Amino acid sequence: MNLELLECVIENNIALVSLNRPPYNPLNWNLFSELSQLMDELEENPLVRAVIITGKGNRAFAAGADIRDMMDLNASDILANNEKCRATFLKMERLSKPIIAAVNGLALGGGAELTLACDVRICSDTAKFGFPEINLGIIPGAGGTQRLQRIVSQTVAKELLYFGEMITAKRAYEIGLVNKVVPLESLLNEAKEWALKLAEKPAIAMRMMKLSVNSGAKVDLDSALDLELACFGNTFATEDRKEGMQAFIEKRQAKFQGK
Repeated sequence: MNLELLECVIENNIALVSLNRPPYNPLNWNLFSELSQLMDELEENPLVRAVIITGKGNRAFAAGADIRDMMDLNASDILANNEKCRATFLKMERLSKPIIAAVNGLALGGGAELTLACDVRICSDTAKFGFPEINLGIIPGAGGTQRLQRIVSQTVAKELLYFGEMITAKRAYEIGLVNKVVPLESLLNEAKEWALKLAEKPAIAMRMMKLSVNSGAKVDLDSALDLELACFGNTFATEDRKEGMQAFIEKRQAKFQGK
């Protein structure tokens, strides 16, 4: 597909997706449309085993929605448009391949919500996170109030959402919002190292793992355990399971084929 607001480079089974509206990479409806279509393409591309999402430049991952696009919309219009954000983030969560957010600067509002839809988050030591919507007279509308409290505690989520203040990379790590903090100059290399490790994992098992974790978190424990068992059974029927166990017995590196 032709991309105007995103860039996508595929190499070594990794898709590096960059939000391409520097310096602040604001989000708008067209960008979400591109990202949604791109998720469909990456799902179907057998050469892609892991995805990295980052922002162009060094100042921002995505400093929120483009307020100029929202200013004159009424409630009906904003709900219709916001469905694009919601649907895109759901596609990211349901993508069978792991997604790493490489947060290179400001991740505010919709930008912070975008990171929450990724599986893991690595950020630069210059990154800052925030949900400033309350200061605009609104609340997060693309999953922020729900995904945040499932990643950090509800108490901490309320603090970030109610006050609408930015937090540092260090604070984000302390509360479990990000998995790792690295120097800005090391960010993409670190994200690629993680992505390479994930790309080497058995693809069907990774898909089942992501499904079990993400879907299981949304239901009661008994239903989640049933889902886990079904996913476990699916992995046991694969050629990769046989290869992984045989490699373990033979004390060698497994060669997974995604079958």
